[in-house]
Amino acid sequence: MRAVSERPKVAIPCDAKDFDGHIFHAVGEKYIDAVHTMMDCTPLLIPSTQTPLAQSDILLWADGILFTGSPSNVSPALYNGPAPREGTLLDHQRDATTIPLMKAALDAGVPIFCICRGFQELNVVMGGTLFQHLHEQEGRFDHREPKDQPISVQYGPAHAVSLTQGGILQEILGGADEIQVNSLHGQGIDRLGAGLTVEAVAQDGTIEAVTVENAKAYALAVQWHPEWKPDNSSAYTSLLKSFGQAVHAYAAAR
Repeated sequence: MRAVSERPKVAIPCDAKDFDGHIFHAVGEKYIDAVHTMMDCTPLLIPSTQTPLAQSDILLWADGILFTGSPSNVSPALYNGPAPREGTLLDHQRDATTIPLMKAALDAGVPIFCICRGFQELNVVMGGTLFQHLHEQEGRFDHREPKDQPISVQYGPAHAVSLTQGGILQEILGGADEIQVNSLHGQGIDRLGAGLTVEAVAQDGTIEAVTVENAKAYALAVQWHPEWKPDNSSAYTSLLKSFGQAVHAYAAAR
């Protein structure tokens, strides 16, 4: 039985990173801090081991799952896409952990929030496909960060997104029609996954936020990074707190 004072737990799957031939499991501190401070939840990291942990074991204690961004791309083999170009960073161990875990969480009605790579993972889970090089598509912006600039510039406001009228995201953000977001992604949605509703679109037509239709619990995904200095953006703060509220409600109902 959960102790009355115990904070809800949010699982955060790790990236598997190779450092000098040794695999380390890592999550950016900004995601951990967002769960701890903005959501008032306890963050617990899930290693992306070569033999993935059982989803049922994770869901026994997880009151929510945060699927984070990452420098790596979702393997195109998972959506029958063309082979990646030489030098593309992949993370097969993360894929093997997050894809089945996301499916299990949706089936079980555990709240999920998906950011950047997590947004792309959700589209793949729902049967969609990805552009591996979004900026090469006719009419699309270059949504990648300027790597020659300071990190504060890389994560600064990059472009506007228009929110779907009457959508879940618009409701979370207090009825706004448009917000400014950062942009640090090379991939993007090509074919939208079945059962996903578009919640926000960039000016070039790139899908920037989705929800799962008829989801059993909170299931929202955004292509930008609201975890970066959320105190500087009321929209980012509202997003993170909305997920935190869903996690708290799920924990209270268990």
